[in-house]
Order: sequence, then C-alpha cells, then structure tokens
Amino acid sequence: MRAVVQRVLSASVRRGSPEHSHEPANTIQAGLLVLLGIHRDDQSADLEWMVKKILSLRLFDGEDGTTRWKRSVKEMGMEILCISQFTLYGKAVKGSKPDFHDSMAGPESLPMYEEFLSRLGALYLPEKIQRGFFGEAMEIDAKMNGPVTITLDSPPLKGNTPKKPAVPASGDADE
Repeated sequence: MRAVVQRVLSASVRRGSPEHSHEPANTIQAGLLVLLGIHRDDQSADLEWMVKKILSLRLFDGEDGTTRWKRSVKEMGMEILCISQFTLYGKAVKGSKPDFHDSMAGPESLPMYEEFLSRLGALYLPEKIQRGFFGEAMEIDAKMNGPVTITLDSPPLKGNTPKKPAVPASGDADE
C-alpha cells in the first residue's frame, strides 16, 4: 500500500464531471490530504499498518509552536481527506505510456478502500474523515501547509517476499 500524505490548511474534492458540478465538495480544514494507492498484492495487514502509521505520523508542531515534528493529526484533533489513487503505482519505464499493472483492480480495491476509511474512523473519529469518489474523475483543491509531503509504503509482511513490480505482457506497454 502506498500513501502520499500532505499537511494542509484545507482541502476539498468534488466529482470532476460537469453534470456533478452543482454537488457540494467533501471538504476538510487543517489536517492531512492522503492519496492512497492499493497494490495488487496488498492484504489487510498492509491496510492496518498504513492506518496506524498515518494516524501516528508526527507532522505538526508542538503546543509551543516552536517544537517541530511533535504531534500527529490525531493528537491535534484535525481532519483527514482520503482519496483513492490507483496511479500511485503507475510506471513509465518502457516507453511513455504509463503501466498500472501493480495497482489492484477496481472491483478488488473498492472493498479495501472502504475498509481503510472504516479503520481510520474506528481508530480516530469518523466525523473527522472525508473521502474521495472512488473510480471517478475528481477535482482536488489543497492549500498546502509547509509544504510537507511524505510518501509511505507498507513494509513487506514477515515471511513474504517483497512486492515485485508486474512485468507487462507483450504489447501492454509502448515500445
């Protein structure tokens, strides 16, 4: 599992298609914008690791305002906007067309994304968690704080071999 975690002053996401332009955006104030990629080999242990890591990651200053990297989003009582983004596992090694073979397919990744959101809410506060629109085009606005951007990859599980990149089948990638 891969997450790009950004410290934000505010962030919002709305459906990107014109027919949904009248719908309200899912919005947070200060907190974290999390772009979440789910690998084709991810399991529930990856999900649990990622949820705990995001909630405990110390990206905020201490109460005195001078001690850096002291407090987590949970300790600060801030919000989280989590958006599923399969393109985090995209590769453009061969040719210039991105290859997304390492991303979990939509039908399998949707339940994992839903479980991720559920676990975030269970270990924190559900009302502090906002979500993107799975499998849809989206417009994302973020007002960065810092800027602070951290990339997290769940570690290989003990006894398992590391996640290996998929080798594209002949004709799947541009030459």
